[in-house]
Amino acid sequence: MLGKKIPFVTFRTRVRDDSIDGPNPFRWEDKTSEDYFKGKRVVLFSLPGAFTPTCSTFQLPDFEKLYADFQAEGVDEIYCVSVNDAFVMNAWAKAQGVNSVKVIPDGSGEFTRKMGMLVAKDNLGFGMRSWRYGAIVNDGVVEQWFEEEGFSDNCESDPYGLSSPQNILESLRADKVKAA
Repeated sequence: MLGKKIPFVTFRTRVRDDSIDGPNPFRWEDKTSEDYFKGKRVVLFSLPGAFTPTCSTFQLPDFEKLYADFQAEGVDEIYCVSVNDAFVMNAWAKAQGVNSVKVIPDGSGEFTRKMGMLVAKDNLGFGMRSWRYGAIVNDGVVEQWFEEEGFSDNCESDPYGLSSPQNILESLRADKVKAA
């Protein structure tokens, strides 16, 4: 993945619109890969599913807590992508109290498939989902790649560590020291 361009896809998102009355003041908005990645240095991380234990207990909350640390290392945005629809991703971000990390819905799995990270998780009743990974993406090009070990369909375990925010942040800091 190093040096490869992020695939171009269109994401179906839901954004808040105060001109809409009622309990669900959101409208559909298509966002493309270019909208998210062009001209920015971002951390992208992907996980098997919203509201799942590792994702909700460690990965998303820790990226949120360390957001300012990532910014201090030259990261403009942090994006969490999952093979879940916009309704689920927005509800999960709200339930997690996420304000800084932006969630990206990949409801059809198109982005995940084009990234080469789509796996079957039928053994958990999930269907097709993303393998857990992280990346530093600079202007749409993968600069660093953090893929959990054991990539496979219906994996019996849920490896987590290489794509943790702590590991990615440590790598960014080490690169900064090397460059100095």
